[in-house]
Formats: sequence, C-alpha cells, structure tokens
Amino acid sequence: MIEDLDIDLAPVVAEQPDPLLFATVSGAHLYGFPSQDSDVDLRGVHLLPAADLVGLREPEETRSRTWVRYGVELDLVTHDLRKFVRLMLRRNGYVLEQLLSPLVVRTTEAHRELAALVPGVLTGHHAHHYRGFALTQWRLFEKTGELKPLLYTFRVLLTGIHLMRSGEVQAHLPTLLELVGAPGYVPDLIAAKGEREHGAAGIEHAHVAADVERLHTLLDEAQAASSLPEAPTAYDALHDFVIRLRLHG
Repeated sequence: MIEDLDIDLAPVVAEQPDPLLFATVSGAHLYGFPSQDSDVDLRGVHLLPAADLVGLREPEETRSRTWVRYGVELDLVTHDLRKFVRLMLRRNGYVLEQLLSPLVVRTTEAHRELAALVPGVLTGHHAHHYRGFALTQWRLFEKTGELKPLLYTFRVLLTGIHLMRSGEVQAHLPTLLELVGAPGYVPDLIAAKGEREHGAAGIEHAHVAADVERLHTLLDEAQAASSLPEAPTAYDALHDFVIRLRLHG
C-alpha cells in the first residue's frame, strides 16, 4: 500500500494477464500536486511470452484501461518490455519518470536492473522532450486558463533544467522548487491545485508568461552546457536485457 494514496493497489497488479516487471504511480501524485479528486495513474511493464511475438497475431504491446475502484478512478497503462525499452531509447522522459517513480506498487529484480540502466539512455536531446511538453501544456493553459496545465508547464521545464544540469530525472515539483528554483507563487498554485482538479489559475497571464519564458531560456542554456552525451550508450546492454528476460522470464 502506498501511504499517500491510502489504497491497496496490489490486487490490481495481480489481476493483469501477464506478469508485470514493475508497476508505479505516475501523474499528479508523482509530480507532487494531486487534488482531492485526482485519478490514480498506474504505469508499468508487462512481459509477453516469446510465442506472442513470433506468431502471426499482432502482439498486445500496450494495454490501457480506465475504471473506478475503491471510489477512485484508476488509469492503467502498461507496455511490453521491448516497446518500453524502445521508448527509453527515444529521449522519452515520460517513461523514465515512470520507471524511476518512488511510488512503487510492484517491483522485481528486473525493475531494479532496468532502472540501473537509465544513465545510459540519458542524452542532451531529452531537453527537446521537456521543451515540447511544456509548449503543449502552455498552449492548453492559454486556451483554458486552468491551473493544471500551468503547473505541468512549470514542472516539465524544471525537470528538464535539472536533468540537463545534473543528469538526474526528478519529476516531483516541490523538490524541484528547492533544487532549481521557480517563481515564489508556485507553492500557492500547488496548494490551490490540492483543492480543485480543474479550477482556474487565477493569476495574471502576462506575469506568468515572463516567468515561463525565463525558464525556457534556462533550459536552453542548461542544454548547451550539459555534459550529457549526444546518443544513448546502453543500447547493447538493453538489447541483451530484453532477450534474457524474454527467454528466461
């Protein structure tokens, strides 16, 4: 049971048709700004039998389901190991955050091995992932004026800056405020988000826009100065890992 959620998610994991190498909580709970009525985003990796990948039928590489349990909306998405590893190699910070989430529902030795390989997939190009994600969320904020996409904008920019500077994937916004720094009103936005999932931001757009632009500049500068490599270095290790897990479980 994850204490912050006060619900037991282990039975949900146990019900899955194929073994899960790991299952963690992502989304607002991981990012540090859940609301009272936030859904629970479960993410993980399942392991298909080798026969499912060599036969004629298309393998079920991604499984997605949303339903209500314990009075809470659960959103479960898992990828087969091979697809997940391919996503890891495509400068996809989102899957790395899921893999490294401290909100662990299920873990295995394979989970720990895969997490240990994360430094070998980090590159300076991960800044593009966070820059693009921030732009998408900022446009959503401009359209709706809602607090949620504004917090996402700050979160992903700070995650990207910290990653470029330190080589560490950190998705928790309150922690990032200490590590990187952000406008002084962000803690108030986090507190407001705790009360309402889809409320208005209630903050002057022009002032926020200047702060977001400053963080984009910091991300550009951090990427230019980053010591992260141009390309992943763990391709062969991940290739061998997928084969071993597939053949031996």
